[in-house]
Amino acid sequence: MGYVRRPYDLNADDVYVDLGEVLDRPVIVKCESFNFAGSVKLKAAVSMVTAAEADGRLRPDSVIVESSSGNLGVALSVVAASRGYGFVCVTDPRSSVQNRRQIEALGGQVIVVTEPDGDHGFLGSRLRRVRHLCENNPDYVWLNQYANEHNWRAHYTTTAPEIVRRVPGLDVLFVGAGTTGTLTGCARYLRDIGHPAQVIAVDSIGSVTFGGLPSPRYIPGLGTGKRPEIVDESVIDDIVMVAELDTIRMCRTLAGAGFLFGGSTSTVLVGAQRWLAANGGPATCAVAISPDLGERYLDTIYNDMWVAEHFGAEFLASLRPGPSEPDVRPGELISPLVGGV
Repeated sequence: MGYVRRPYDLNADDVYVDLGEVLDRPVIVKCESFNFAGSVKLKAAVSMVTAAEADGRLRPDSVIVESSSGNLGVALSVVAASRGYGFVCVTDPRSSVQNRRQIEALGGQVIVVTEPDGDHGFLGSRLRRVRHLCENNPDYVWLNQYANEHNWRAHYTTTAPEIVRRVPGLDVLFVGAGTTGTLTGCARYLRDIGHPAQVIAVDSIGSVTFGGLPSPRYIPGLGTGKRPEIVDESVIDDIVMVAELDTIRMCRTLAGAGFLFGGSTSTVLVGAQRWLAANGGPATCAVAISPDLGERYLDTIYNDMWVAEHFGAEFLASLRPGPSEPDVRPGELISPLVGGV
């Protein structure tokens, strides 16, 4: 391996985990978190910044501004710091403290909106703040991940070809739907090359991306309060909606086997497990894309007090292992991290 001179040049694209034994379904997970941004969003960040430089939108004195629940914000802070741009991330209270601190450590500024928009939730409020910042700061450049074609093109040119090369017998691909950049890019690539694999979108209940009714969501990453402009349902074969309770159960199940995956990854795996139970067979070759690992969810999904607060003590108790697990009284729950959400 050669030397890495820019942080975004390090992106391990060949890490695959066979979770068949853990899930009791034939699922191979493509891990996209082994880079300096810690998530699949680094690909989109590099793609969008490079395109904005090429068309002259980004200049030496520019400040990149973006709405993000966390991972893209971290990725853009990495790219902005490396290329000499300022960066402002507009987020909301669901974003992890770790993500916010990482953005700030890399020289970025974090603005947290505290009130959801009446029609589009926190996303609507974030977008309104981004537009206001750009209107009042001529040097600010909004990349707009929800409508930017270079978001999905990043995965059209990298992620999807990587999977086809590594897993030539692919039958079905499971991809989480956030901005739908990864989903749209991978699905369009497979269609354009005439690949027979089915593409299954996995989304969170409460998201409006595919026409569902909006409802409160506490786990950032997947789902939106406003339909992204780049979503393309014509290249998707099926959609699986997953409740956040099931996401948390999957996170805890995988952690019990030694795999600390993030909330987005576990949502995708719940969807894959459910879809394969109804449509797959023992010979089905299935790949699920894992956007990130679990260290950014330690103060939420993996924190007992946070789970009890948002989903109830009864649900928390249902996550406990069998009788051999030590009894924990409510007052003895793990305390949240200092400064936690």
